[in-house]
Amino acid sequence: MTVVVQRAWRGSALPYHHPIGASTGYMVDLRDDWPAQVAAARDVSAFAAELSALSENQLEPLIDYLSTEPELPFRYLSIHGPSKDRASDEEELVDRLCKLVRYTDAIVMHPDTIEDAAPYRSLGRKLVLENMDARKGSGKTSEELATVFEQLPDAGFCFDIAHAWSIDPDMSVATELLDDFGDRLRHVHVSSLSDELHHIPLTHEHEDLFRPVLSRCVDVPWILEAPPRAM
Repeated sequence: MTVVVQRAWRGSALPYHHPIGASTGYMVDLRDDWPAQVAAARDVSAFAAELSALSENQLEPLIDYLSTEPELPFRYLSIHGPSKDRASDEEELVDRLCKLVRYTDAIVMHPDTIEDAAPYRSLGRKLVLENMDARKGSGKTSEELATVFEQLPDAGFCFDIAHAWSIDPDMSVATELLDDFGDRLRHVHVSSLSDELHHIPLTHEHEDLFRPVLSRCVDVPWILEAPPRAM
């Protein structure tokens, strides 16, 4: 792990030697520059990263970038697929996501954006479904996710601990999600949430609250969805 993360977690009870990586989703100032986003993610950790194409118009530039086969340092690489500004139908979108399969360990999708699950089966085990926050109409709880996993039995699970907290600050929803889908767990999204439910750096308060749940996720990468906490 790099010095950036070591300094960010100094004095923290979280194990700084854990496989932690960064999502490029928080790198707003670098949004259209994939090489710069990769370099910024590498500065956080060379172990893992998540390349985030949250808007559909970011997807084709990411495909073009990865098709050049750049030298990437990461041992684990996920790609977050589009969850907003969607224009393509399901089959067209999945066809484009399939172009990314060879470059990545996981393709994360929001289950509330999946209207027809059938096309996504072609992604097999590379498809990973993320639990949603309190703003969303579905995909938030174990019961809601189970319906999608029934249609996509090979899909993995991306556990967003802050999203689970937004549903239930007592963390019982988080516990239930890991009870039911822990065998599918591929990686974890780590952050706190603002009052508007936007990702912000993990607070000391949430670190203490999340620690028992995170202790069940020690064998998978943790992806920071906000910058490492400032010193």
